[in-house]
Amino acid sequence: MANSFVFSSESVGEGHPDKVADLISDSVLDACLAQDRHSRVACETMVKSNMVILAGEITTSAKINYEAIVREAIRDIGYVNSDDVFHADQVFINNYLTRQSPDIAQGVDAKKAKGKKTAEQGAGDQGIMFGYACSETPELMPTPIMFAHRLGRELTKVRKSGAVAWLRPDAKTQVSIRYENDKPVEVVNVVISTQHTADVSHATIEKYLIENVVRKVIPAGMLNRRTEFLINPTGRFVIGGPQGDSGLTGRKIIVDTYGGWGRHGGGAFSGKDPSKVDRSAAYMGRWVAKNIVAAGLATHAEIQFAYAIGHPKPVSVRVETFGTAKIGISDEQITAAVQEVFSFKPADIVNELNLLRPIYRQTTNYGHFGKTGLPWEHTNKAAELKALIFGTA
Repeated sequence: MANSFVFSSESVGEGHPDKVADLISDSVLDACLAQDRHSRVACETMVKSNMVILAGEITTSAKINYEAIVREAIRDIGYVNSDDVFHADQVFINNYLTRQSPDIAQGVDAKKAKGKKTAEQGAGDQGIMFGYACSETPELMPTPIMFAHRLGRELTKVRKSGAVAWLRPDAKTQVSIRYENDKPVEVVNVVISTQHTADVSHATIEKYLIENVVRKVIPAGMLNRRTEFLINPTGRFVIGGPQGDSGLTGRKIIVDTYGGWGRHGGGAFSGKDPSKVDRSAAYMGRWVAKNIVAAGLATHAEIQFAYAIGHPKPVSVRVETFGTAKIGISDEQITAAVQEVFSFKPADIVNELNLLRPIYRQTTNYGHFGKTGLPWEHTNKAAELKALIFGTA
């Protein structure tokens, strides 16, 4: 009997309140790194109605115009309509940013400190991180989250192109995929909720999005007569964005990663410089897992590792392939090979992936993984892993 189940993943658009907050935080981070690559940034943002609140800790030599950065980010998203309560030129901005605690700084700094056991750069916090990859899609990502992201990107592309005048920035997408014998075989349903102007009918929205968004980005072979389309299922979505709901940095961590398919350590990414292992080590985990799959060692790979604050080495490393490893290769062998090929020290992660540069705005929307051009998406270690494994297997 075939093993059959349905798995769902969601994505959110650039105008979703939580993503507005994420983009503002990552915009602040990039502005700091553009002037001072050694900036320490932990910028949290809250948005609601016509208000933006910045909070957190930043230590940098950069000269930052926070108001200009906030307004530019909001303008890029598209909150510039005359009837927007949350408007790029009209929001009130409250800044509660302070400097990083010296107690945290001494743990991260690559120098000796009283009570610190090493002079090496340590992790900026304790925590557990996961990385994941699978062979389902060209991006080596799970199918449901990639389809959800594709819908979101296309929806934003249509809105920003002006192809229709009734689309507004806030949106969510969701895709449910049926698996048989662990292979994705069909789309069971597609959910799109998009903010719109008051003068457009639900029927117009439904027809347009099915024909010009869904059918454009989801392969025809994955759709059939049983596929259910749920377009703006409440019937109306005029009040949206920060007017309709509050937004906070780091509240879409499952959207940012693997759509619920791979496990998550709980740490958010946006607004954090790469001394924070919540971000940099999660990127490292993705790089490692993707190279395991790209090397043909397994079709599904997940790595988990953990840190203690101020300590330069991970306190644990484990690879799990869920029974998909190539015959004759154990998870323990892959784990050992990974630790030989990759260094998990925070300083080495930053150097290997070249993370001290303003690249983070491009990560904010539609997932931090599965995008071309980002250093943790490279498979440049696959050959080395493969050679090491098959030389000792």
